[in-house]
Amino acid sequence: MRRGATPRRAAIAGFLAVMGPGIITGFAGNDAGGVTTYTQVGAHFGFSLLWLLLISTVGLVVVQEMCARMGAVTGKGLSDLIRERFGVRWTSVAMTALLVANLSNVAAEYAGVAASLELLGVPRLVSVPAAGLAIWALVVFFSYRVVERALFVLVLAFVAYPLSAIIVAPDWGAVAGGLTTLRLPAEQSALIAALALVGTTITPYMQFYIQASIVDKGIDLAQYRYARLDVLVGSLLTGVNGLFMIVVAASVLFPAGVIVETAADAAGALRPLVGPQAQLLFGAGLFGASMLAATVMPLSTSYAICEAFGWESGISKDFRDAPVFMGLFTLLLVVGGLVVLIPGVPLIPLIVASQIVNGLLLPVVLVFILRLAGDRTIMGALANGRIATGIGWGIAAIASALSLGLVAITIIGRFG
Repeated sequence: MRRGATPRRAAIAGFLAVMGPGIITGFAGNDAGGVTTYTQVGAHFGFSLLWLLLISTVGLVVVQEMCARMGAVTGKGLSDLIRERFGVRWTSVAMTALLVANLSNVAAEYAGVAASLELLGVPRLVSVPAAGLAIWALVVFFSYRVVERALFVLVLAFVAYPLSAIIVAPDWGAVAGGLTTLRLPAEQSALIAALALVGTTITPYMQFYIQASIVDKGIDLAQYRYARLDVLVGSLLTGVNGLFMIVVAASVLFPAGVIVETAADAAGALRPLVGPQAQLLFGAGLFGASMLAATVMPLSTSYAICEAFGWESGISKDFRDAPVFMGLFTLLLVVGGLVVLIPGVPLIPLIVASQIVNGLLLPVVLVFILRLAGDRTIMGALANGRIATGIGWGIAAIASALSLGLVAITIIGRFG
């Protein structure tokens, strides 16, 4: 017993030392756009798209593991590897697309903060600037370790979704049926929902952030077996939380025929149907999700762009050491907040559009990742095997098919 205790304690200590990047990245994927998307899917389509969430979660596990492994093997971020392998031109295209997508995503996170606190009567003009200032001060004035611990606190808000599911008491047999029955209605709204579902589960910024954070934390191959578990747990919990969000909406809002446009709408609608506890829990989860992603998303963008063009980056650095990194982070926070504060800005179309943009960008990012992770000149013996490669290309094919289907139906609807 004593002999076995020491290695076990060493393994636990090793995991706790590297734990963070995978779990934080995974939970950040359940951001305001994710909560809104999952809620809309459940409210409008019941349990019928749960099978796609299951496939997307498997894909997320595989893709996140690839990026974390590349970070541990090479000590470089994803955009850095894209520049080295594919050149500056392709890197510029990828970074421009990522910047546009993530700017809309940051605005969507502020919209989530505003919507959640409006349930408590806090006006947007107060909540959005306060949230932005808190996030900016955390990243600019504190070290990576402090930032990581603060993000772990926000992760605790996600307990709201399983508790909400317990309160609504769903039909778990129907849930199992939704997970195992593959069907997708051939209509534009269903394709939009499916594309947004894939795009919000495997969000492109997550791949850039996980690899950058692995490098920033100094995780190498000797520690990677623990980091791999961190990535696996974070990715699986992303899918589990998405499942609970869909289950709550499908159990309560879908049978009642409630028209839901936002997660805040869902929280408000739950009150008369289930009780105030579910409303408050759903609202608390939305706030935590939005604050977490509003921190991670601009950081991910700053990491990616600075790595791509060889500029200094890192949370523990200040404005003097990494002026472009901190400046870009600040710019994204300011512009995203200003967009939400503009009177009359349609917040919900903005949130939904950000998830559709993620879905359209995803196949491009996956091609870069799969080419890099399978390149033995970069990865050596740790290059992708057949199973990981097959799953990765399969997810890329699904995302591409949904994107093309959405474009085709949109064109047919407009001209036909």
